[in-house]
Amino acid sequence: MTTDSTVARTPRRLGTAPEPELLDPAERMGVDELRALQLERLRRTLRHAYEQVPHHRRAFDAAGVRPDDCRELADLARFPTTSKADLREEYPFGMFAVPREQVRRLHASSGTTGRPTVVGYTETDLRTWAAVMARSIRAAGGRAGDLLHNAYGYGLFTGGLGAHAGAEALGCTVVPVSGGMTPRQVQLITDFRPRVVMATPSYMLTVIDEFEAQGLDPRACSLEIGVFGAEPWTEQLRTELEERLDLHAVDVYGLSEVMGPGVAQECVETKDGLHVWEDHFLPEVIDPVTGEVLPEGEEGELVFTSLTKEAMPVVRYRTRDLTRLLPGTARPGMRRIERITGRTDDMIILRGVNLFPTQVEEVVLRTPGLSPHFSLELSTRGRLDHLTVHVEARPDCPAGRRAAAAAEVAAAVKETVGVTVEVQIVDPGTLARSMGKLQRLTDRREHR
Repeated sequence: MTTDSTVARTPRRLGTAPEPELLDPAERMGVDELRALQLERLRRTLRHAYEQVPHHRRAFDAAGVRPDDCRELADLARFPTTSKADLREEYPFGMFAVPREQVRRLHASSGTTGRPTVVGYTETDLRTWAAVMARSIRAAGGRAGDLLHNAYGYGLFTGGLGAHAGAEALGCTVVPVSGGMTPRQVQLITDFRPRVVMATPSYMLTVIDEFEAQGLDPRACSLEIGVFGAEPWTEQLRTELEERLDLHAVDVYGLSEVMGPGVAQECVETKDGLHVWEDHFLPEVIDPVTGEVLPEGEEGELVFTSLTKEAMPVVRYRTRDLTRLLPGTARPGMRRIERITGRTDDMIILRGVNLFPTQVEEVVLRTPGLSPHFSLELSTRGRLDHLTVHVEARPDCPAGRRAAAAAEVAAAVKETVGVTVEVQIVDPGTLARSMGKLQRLTDRREHR
C-alpha cells in the first residue's frame, strides 16, 4: 500500500507541474471556497435526485430525510447510500433524472454478474466529463498538441470514449487504437511517436512484452507519459512500468456509475495519490460493514456523490473500492485518495484470512527472477479452500532459480498476509495476456 508521503525516487521520476495559468479555476480554489461551492451543488443535486428519480425519493423517504435537511456537508451522512444492486434493479433507465430523449449517450457495465448497470449522459454531462478528463491528462503531464495513443477499450466501457473526449478537449491529437491487436499497438507507437499513452497497466505490460518480442527496446520509444487505470495496481508495478518504458506512470481513477475515467487523477509532480476533482465529485470513506463515515486518513470503502450530473445523479454511491482520504498536495484544495489497493468484491477469503490480488502482486514484483504476469486459482482440497499462484519467470531467470523464487513468494505471502499458498513458476509467455481490464482470479472451488 502507498503511504501519505511521496515515494522517494530519482528526480527524473517526478514530472513538471503545469503553469498556474493552465489550471482550471477550481484547481486554484482554497478549501473554504471549494466547500461552499460543494454545498451549493450538493443541495441542488439532492433536490434534483429526489424530485426526478423515484428510487431516490423512496430511499430518502424511508430514511426520513429530505433534500432541505442538508444544511452543511456533514449532513450528507444522514442520507441513504446507493449500490450497484440498486442500479440493476432499476434497469435500464429507472435511475435517469431526465427524459430519455435528453440523453445523448449510454454506457453500461459488462453485466457478467447480473444485469448490466446502465448510465446516461446529457450534452452538458458529456462536456463536464470531457473537461475533467482533460484536467486529468494535463495533471498527468499531457499538454495541448501532444499525440496521445489511447489503448483503452471503446464501446459500452467508458474508458476509451471518456479518455478520447478528454484528450481532444485538452487539444491533443488522439490515436483511437483501442485494446487488442498488440503487434499493431507497437507499430503505431513506433511509427506515430506519441508522447502520451493511456491503457490499463496490465495491458501496457503486454505491449512492453510485444516490443521486446519484436527485438525493440521499449525504453527507446517516444512515450513520456503513461496514464494507467481501470484496475488496482501497486507501487511496485509503477516501478516496473517506469523502468521498462522510461516514462512517468501515473494513476487515473473513475467508474461508470459516477462518471467514467477522470473522477480523480494523480499529479505527475508528486505521484502521491489521486486528487479528487471535488468541484464535481464529493468523496466519503465509510466502514464497509457499518456504513459509518470514517475520519480522514482511515481506510475504508470509497463513496461518491455527484455534484453536477444531470442525466443520472448519484447519491452516496458505494464503489466497493478500498482506500483512504488524505489532504491535498499538488492541488491543496482538493483531497487525495490513495491508489486503490483492492475492492471488497475482489477480496479472497482464504481459510478465514482476507487476501487481495494486489498483495500478491507486491510480493511477486519484489522477487528476483519473476515477471509481473501472474494468476490466482482457487480450488478445493479435501474440505479446505486452496489458492495456487501461477507466476511467469522472466526470460533471463535460470531454471535453477525457479524453485527458490516459488519458496520466497510463498514465504512472503505467509509472512505479510498470514495464509499459506502454493506457488508454481511457469515459462515466460505461458499465462493469458490482458487486452483490457485484467481478471486475475479463477474460482474452481466445489460448490457446497
